[in-house]
Amino acid sequence: MYPPLTPPRQVKIGDAAAFAGITPRAIRHYHEIGLLPEPERGGDGRRRYGYDDMIRLLWIRKMADAGISLDDMRAAFGEARGEAGDEALDHAPDIESVLSRLEETLAAQEAAIKRRRAAVQRLQAVGSPLGLLSELVTDRLSHLPPGALRPSDLDALLVTERIFGPLGAAIQASTFIVLATHPDLRAEEDRREAAEAALDDGVEPDDPRVEELAVQRCAHQMALNQAIEAAGLDAPEEKIFEIYDAGTVMSAAAAITKMPYDYSPARMRCLELAGRLLGEALADAHSADS
Repeated sequence: MYPPLTPPRQVKIGDAAAFAGITPRAIRHYHEIGLLPEPERGGDGRRRYGYDDMIRLLWIRKMADAGISLDDMRAAFGEARGEAGDEALDHAPDIESVLSRLEETLAAQEAAIKRRRAAVQRLQAVGSPLGLLSELVTDRLSHLPPGALRPSDLDALLVTERIFGPLGAAIQASTFIVLATHPDLRAEEDRREAAEAALDDGVEPDDPRVEELAVQRCAHQMALNQAIEAAGLDAPEEKIFEIYDAGTVMSAAAAITKMPYDYSPARMRCLELAGRLLGEALADAHSADS
């Protein structure tokens, strides 16, 4: 016959901790939060742990291994701090509701892990930083050779997708594709960007250069639109200067205010004028086609 597998009736905290596979510090913490009733001390002033204490410690250890929090354990044992008093409590917890909540938490964590794995696999397959963008955007960029886009273009796509979603970034991707494949348009884009950036250097909003650059921006965007259409990169639902936000249409100027840029009043006026001119030009072109 084998001896019964039960611990000694009364042991010190170190022996109780070793038996349960935890630390004395953990046991003291259980006392502090009301998870484990503190036993009486012996004549030497030290705590003595009996059989029921050991069973409670084993329950705690097993429940912790299952991912149940200490607060949930305390609720399962029916002894929120200050409610148990000095009464002896049943050491077997009622954990059905706790397990139900834990199952929901684990399911959510599992779904999050799957999303992260999918993101990692996408980065491995597509490459970085392209793999950080949505499939709608990377599919639009897929026919370009590696290195065709500037790092600043990819950064801009990340910002646009964060604020305006995949469709907004896909619209912008069409522009970057055209710029990458049309050196003349890229050169004009760089010249215009440098000129508009100069508006941030103390230029007043009523400076004649503001209106001149607005006209140039409008003409440049019309040329980009034509190149995008010729390349078959446009789609009926895509509007270059209209970004959908929560079901409403924003102008380009309003869209710019949501971007992490700090434009001067002069540059903002340039954008507003260019947006107005572009809207008029597109309306005239639509009327001519009708």
